[in-house]
Amino acid sequence: MTAAAFLPHEAWLDRGEGLARRIAAADLAGLTVLAPELRAVAGAMIEADTGAGLLTRALARLGDLVAARAIALCAPRHRLPPAAWCWLAFGSEGRGEQTLVTDQDNGIVFSAADAVEARALRPLFMACAQEVNQVLADCGFALCAGGIMAGNAACCLSLAEWRERFAAWVRTPEPEALLNAAIFFDFRALHGDAGLERALRAHLAQCTQGADAFLRMLADNALAAAPPLGFVREFAARDGLLDLKKFGARIFVDAARILGLACPSPATVDRLRHAAAAGSLPTVEATAARGAFQQLQRIRLQEQRRALAAAAAADNRIDPRALDPFDRRVLYEACKQARQLQQRLKITFRIEG
Repeated sequence: MTAAAFLPHEAWLDRGEGLARRIAAADLAGLTVLAPELRAVAGAMIEADTGAGLLTRALARLGDLVAARAIALCAPRHRLPPAAWCWLAFGSEGRGEQTLVTDQDNGIVFSAADAVEARALRPLFMACAQEVNQVLADCGFALCAGGIMAGNAACCLSLAEWRERFAAWVRTPEPEALLNAAIFFDFRALHGDAGLERALRAHLAQCTQGADAFLRMLADNALAAAPPLGFVREFAARDGLLDLKKFGARIFVDAARILGLACPSPATVDRLRHAAAAGSLPTVEATAARGAFQQLQRIRLQEQRRALAAAAAADNRIDPRALDPFDRRVLYEACKQARQLQQRLKITFRIEG
């Protein structure tokens, strides 16, 4: 650890605030120059042992500022209609839980009188969104391999079209619908008319209320990834490696989404709190799950930082034997808590096995 890493957390927060002000004043060329500093600030915060919750929120905020500035700069270059619209963040970005290894997941919701008007307006919004997607890619936010970006027609929809899509997924919970729910149900407004986002969230809460078959299938899907637990505090690692996203963080994210879907915030810790307040998760279990999730995220971020510092490919796989004894024990206990959360899903939805 460098001497600079012993600076108080406030020093890194001040550095982040300074970067935020520069992002807000940057032009398009300036954004691409400033973007690497975002990862540098994040790396410094990891070295300073900043908590995972604060770190992911800081990453999300700075990423939001880059995206919002890119939108604000690109929008005047296009013939946008006078209709209300909002840029949405989906997935980990929507939850405010981005790590150092991430890509774009975004979309647009806009106001339209009917389907005819929606078809007419869509190309106008898409042209702007495609430029924004490319600017973000130039800033280090990789284009989504699955095409979940506002510049694609499937992610640039009127409010009525988004509502119908959400309702269709709930009515017909097929495998593709469950996969879409895991991405698109984690959304928040990033730029524009946030009233459209609130209307869409209210619709999601309404159409999932009492949708027992859909929620049970979501729960079944959430049980597909088992925590990598072996015997006597050993890990069941495939080829010696653990995927901390697929068999770690995802378990908490999926369970929190199901138990706290009505929460006004898509963040995993907020959904767990909401589930406890609503009585769908015992408070003691919710508290333990929040702590375990944040510890797992901390280890995940640290390992990504080490890989990037060594100019190696950073992903979500780690060798648990490379962890120090404390973090190895913490990770094992976090995985046990993930298993406990899955047991709660089985009890809640009467799933055997």
